[in-house]
Amino acid sequence: MAAEDVQKTLEELSRELQESKARLEEAQRIAQVGHYYWNLIENRVIWSDELYRIYGLSPQKDPIDMAICREMIHPEDREFVFRTAEEALHSEARPDIEHRVVRPDGEVRTVHALGTVKRDASGRPYEMFGTVQDITERKRAEEALQQTQIYLREGQRLARMGSWAFNDSGLYWSDELYQIFGLDPGNGAPTVEQHLAIIHPQDRASMAETIQTMFQQHCGCDITKRIVRPDGQLRYVRCVAIPVIEQGVFKGLRGSAMDVTEQELLTQELRRQQAYLAEAQSLTHVGSWACNFLTGKMFHLSDEALRLYGFDSDSPGISFERLYNATHPEDEPALREQFYRAINARKDYDLEYRIYRPDGTIRCLRSLGHHDPAQEIGEYIGITMDITERKLSEAEHEKLRQLEADLAHINRVNMMGELAAALAHEIKQPIAASITSANTCLRWLAHDPPNLERARAAAARTEREGNRAADVINRLRSFYKKGTPPKREMVDMRAVILEMAALLQTEAIRYSVAIHSAVDADTPKILVDRVQLQQVFMNLMLNAIEAMKDTGGALTITARPNSQGQIVVSISDTGVGLPQESTEQIFDAFHTTKPEGTGMGLAITRSIVESHGGRVWANANQGAGATFHFTLPVEGEAHA
Repeated sequence: MAAEDVQKTLEELSRELQESKARLEEAQRIAQVGHYYWNLIENRVIWSDELYRIYGLSPQKDPIDMAICREMIHPEDREFVFRTAEEALHSEARPDIEHRVVRPDGEVRTVHALGTVKRDASGRPYEMFGTVQDITERKRAEEALQQTQIYLREGQRLARMGSWAFNDSGLYWSDELYQIFGLDPGNGAPTVEQHLAIIHPQDRASMAETIQTMFQQHCGCDITKRIVRPDGQLRYVRCVAIPVIEQGVFKGLRGSAMDVTEQELLTQELRRQQAYLAEAQSLTHVGSWACNFLTGKMFHLSDEALRLYGFDSDSPGISFERLYNATHPEDEPALREQFYRAINARKDYDLEYRIYRPDGTIRCLRSLGHHDPAQEIGEYIGITMDITERKLSEAEHEKLRQLEADLAHINRVNMMGELAAALAHEIKQPIAASITSANTCLRWLAHDPPNLERARAAAARTEREGNRAADVINRLRSFYKKGTPPKREMVDMRAVILEMAALLQTEAIRYSVAIHSAVDADTPKILVDRVQLQQVFMNLMLNAIEAMKDTGGALTITARPNSQGQIVVSISDTGVGLPQESTEQIFDAFHTTKPEGTGMGLAITRSIVESHGGRVWANANQGAGATFHFTLPVEGEAHA
């Protein structure tokens, strides 16, 4: 071959070699892979241009200093890298390591180094060739993925939610899903049969049907089921699944499972509480509601609130206006005035009114509304209760009160009948004395000349005796007069006792009964109806005189304050004593031991005392007779 041809061939080969080297360098740059030659005999290292770039250095033709290589390896990885290389030289193992390098600008990069050791015929290593790839971005992506997986696992653990997937590759369960079902991840994901075996027996059939439907119809599900874990715990699990369809082809299912035991138990408890509340409202006829009265928007209306108005609990769209229009026409003006006055003032309200139900019946309701100042004007929450029976009861109570008043009047009239003879004698005495004094006055005036001084004295006696008779008559009239409304005033207990003792003195003398009273002059006054208090004394004192009419005896009245802010009055006799039966029965209406008695005296006595906030009782004396006691409060309003 001619020299020119050889030269031409060498130039072509050189050109191809340069092109091949350029392509190699470009490939290494794109792949971020550099290579090196390490001459172990001369301890010289030659790097490719890309390896220089990986280490953050400018490419050079001369071999790189091994000391520079060593220093650029991350301090924490340096010993490991050279130990691995040393082990490769003395064994058949290929060096395959990942480590970090620190560029001159301080940036840390991660590289993956692969190498091979060449040996001579005696097996002595003389050269190491290898590649180094910059895997920093891949490592960062892997670390980010790992971190994401950690976040995912932690999120699933905190939310108690596991994930799963079923496709051609098999069945996948996340770690948290194993925890939820109480299974060991080492045993792998359970089969469909094993999964169904964990389902509660009462839910198993429906779950099996759901799984079959998902595979047959390629659909998802959202179902809450109960499971019985291997440790025996009962848990509620919500399973959500979606189908995976690619290019119209069903590929499998993906889903999640969340432990909702606590939520389910709370929901069940809430349902129970709501059921208890609804039952309590039904039993007490109290409904609850929440509403903006200005806009008419109902936020809440319980079933019982609807029933109070005569509507069915399933009735849709019951508005505030429809409820308000049920108000009785006679009550509506006053209700509207009070209702909107409270709303405009943003105050609570308590109203009573009547309504017409759809069936025409009239019911009485009481509505209590509460307004929170933080809410919009017109927004109230409250309750409505049916008070029809209470109103009827109050009407009946008023009738009974009037009947009791009538019976009390009859009782007083009956007493007057019993005292007629004695009272006639007491009234006759001052009248007779007045007549005598009047005759005396006339005789003194008839003298010539008239004895005016003696006549004046006789006239004074006439006036005094007349006033005495008038006082007796006035006391009697006030005692048995009917129709006088109860009038409570501050009354001197001592004065009332002395007054009643004087009134019954003649009756007591008639049966040889001595009346004694022991009441301190500083005994505090009490707030009572004077006539009713007189009747209490009249009933108890006459009973005491009646008990001693065959034997005579002593009637003793005492009054003293106690530590409870009350006055205790005791009326004691030395008569026949109490009957053998319970002493409480003698205070019952129509219970009497007298053949001619009405059985109402002691019953009325107890009613009067209790209406004033006191109580009455009786006990047998240690000797003869019995003692009746009653208490009355010294201060404060009388009880209804």
